[in-house]
Amino acid sequence: MNRRFLTLIIGDILCACSAVIAAFWLRYNEMPDIARFSGLGGVRVGLFVFVMIFSAFFVELYHPDRELKPREASGRIFLSLVISFFALSSVYYLFPAIMYSPSRRVLALSLAGFGLLQFLWHVGSRGGLIFPGFSQRILILGTGPLASQIGNLVTSSQHNYTLSGYVTCPHEPVYVPASAIVGTESALYETVCRQRAHQIVVSLNERRGVFPLRDVLNCKMSGVDVVDAPSFYESVTGKLLIENISPSWFIFSQGFRVTAITRFVKRGIDICCALVGSVLVLPFVPIIALAIKLDSPGQVLFGQERVGERGKPFFLYKFRTMRQDAEAGTGAVWAQKDDPRVTRLGRFLRKSRIDEIPQFINVLRGDMSLVGPRPERPEFVEKLNTVIPYYSERHYVKPGVTGWAQVRYPYGASVEDAVEKLRYDLYYIKNLSVIFDLMIILETIKVVLFQRGGR
Repeated sequence: MNRRFLTLIIGDILCACSAVIAAFWLRYNEMPDIARFSGLGGVRVGLFVFVMIFSAFFVELYHPDRELKPREASGRIFLSLVISFFALSSVYYLFPAIMYSPSRRVLALSLAGFGLLQFLWHVGSRGGLIFPGFSQRILILGTGPLASQIGNLVTSSQHNYTLSGYVTCPHEPVYVPASAIVGTESALYETVCRQRAHQIVVSLNERRGVFPLRDVLNCKMSGVDVVDAPSFYESVTGKLLIENISPSWFIFSQGFRVTAITRFVKRGIDICCALVGSVLVLPFVPIIALAIKLDSPGQVLFGQERVGERGKPFFLYKFRTMRQDAEAGTGAVWAQKDDPRVTRLGRFLRKSRIDEIPQFINVLRGDMSLVGPRPERPEFVEKLNTVIPYYSERHYVKPGVTGWAQVRYPYGASVEDAVEKLRYDLYYIKNLSVIFDLMIILETIKVVLFQRGGR
């Protein structure tokens, strides 16, 4: 999660709390005391804040790849308030003790106040008007292909980065516009001062013998942030630049560490969610099974060998969505767009992700986690291991029913897609946490409701 994402959420939490306080002040002409926010009062405020943040997240106010213009932001905020109103009204109806009294006026004032404050916060933060740290001037050390790639990332990014220019180094090829070169490595510190750069991104194709150690150290000691290209790429895109990562980067970089507590809590969430999910969908399983049998001949439940944690094979279960003889003449192949092997009902099951429901069995058995890299078939893994660097590293954690790659990238059906999804999978493994898992689960809910990505 990038800094802008976290800052927007923290700001919205403060806006929600302020809106509740303002609503009480307007309703009762006095500021609420501490007792209003302790015990049951704290539950009421916490519920309001949670619903506000969840609704904003659901309508993609915290979109990681772009900033919203005022008109679009206002529309999404209005939709978020509508969702929040019905969600809170439903909770108050089911649990009357949680209601404020009189609840309707306080709720209306709180929602209106929050909507106004949220709009001012999101629009004001756009372009760094409220939080100057959003806008950073980036100076790229290097002029080769990697530097060009990072430069394009900076200029196309919606994270308020500004490209200050490129700094040349000896024996470094030039793949960037000459007009964008603003200095040389021998005068790096002077260039940083002249360009007022906040951050230096080291983007050299070859560092040995050309890296200006003393000049970079001077910049670092002067308070200028210095990062390498893979780390910058990771922070901006939420994925890893695997082509330019060395084994030493994996060894010395932060992350790739899962504590025993994290594993325990993650497993507990897996079991609880799988049990609750199984109970909720159990009444519908006979209906789904009957529909599959009526739609096409063949078995209802489909088991397929996949590669799991540490390369251990297991059988993944799904509702059958293809013809019984789908791979009789082709062997193992990826599903393509508008794949003729998919049945009529299968298209709906895939789009709605209903075909994935039997994987609760895999989660309860411990073959899979709720969140993790999607498991691939052994035939594909064998091929991808030979052509994609670090592909086997994705098997150091349990595969998941959903994952970071699944919510950020459409269905993959080629080696190129596998490379792109690996970027996200390795980012997830590097930054694995319970909070990250919960965020992915919320994103998955949106993917399922809007039927994105399935084939």
